[in-house]
Amino acid sequence: MNPVDLRLYGIVDPEHSRGRDLAALVLDAIAGGCTLIQYRDKQADTRTLVARARALKAALQGSRVPLLVNDRVDVALAAEADGVHLGQEDMHASDARRLLGPRAIIGVTIKTPEQADELYRLPADYACIGGVFATSSKVNPEPPIGLEGLSRIAFRARLAGGKIPVGAIAGINETNAASVIAMGADGIAVVSAIFAADDVRQAARRLRSIVDSALAARGAL
Repeated sequence: MNPVDLRLYGIVDPEHSRGRDLAALVLDAIAGGCTLIQYRDKQADTRTLVARARALKAALQGSRVPLLVNDRVDVALAAEADGVHLGQEDMHASDARRLLGPRAIIGVTIKTPEQADELYRLPADYACIGGVFATSSKVNPEPPIGLEGLSRIAFRARLAGGKIPVGAIAGINETNAASVIAMGADGIAVVSAIFAADDVRQAARRLRSIVDSALAARGAL
């Protein structure tokens, strides 16, 4: 298992960045306290995906903040990213591990208690539970699981997954981040609350402070 700091997981998506330069946004995000970055792009062609992922990887050089690619193991390989995040309909984590190797970070999305129960079978380094709340940054056919659903799934994930960190995703912002951590998440995955903000660095800084305070209150920091 590769160590992963999930406290503030920034997901940069061109559809939710207000047309601004992705590399510059990512640099501001990590300056504000993001501990992990994911590049998510549902619209671009493969060559554009690789080029953008390479630019983000270059921007993060020396920061010690890993770059993951959403869904696309081939793009992560071509861009020499640090790993990949996989949904339930994407490549199986075991196949991704075989292709990416033991040092790559592999994260998975889990949406149900039953999926959480299967974590022990997966070569995953972290899991993200969601969607917790309604969100405009991604189309989610399933209804939000809410805080109680998050708590139930996080509990099952810890039983099955052992020591791997468990994050939460979808609709998380400054108003509800502390509640998400209190319900058992080790961190939050955020798109618009950081990358659509007027001041990305300050938005990340405020969220990181909220997360750290909530983890400390839970005795997890």
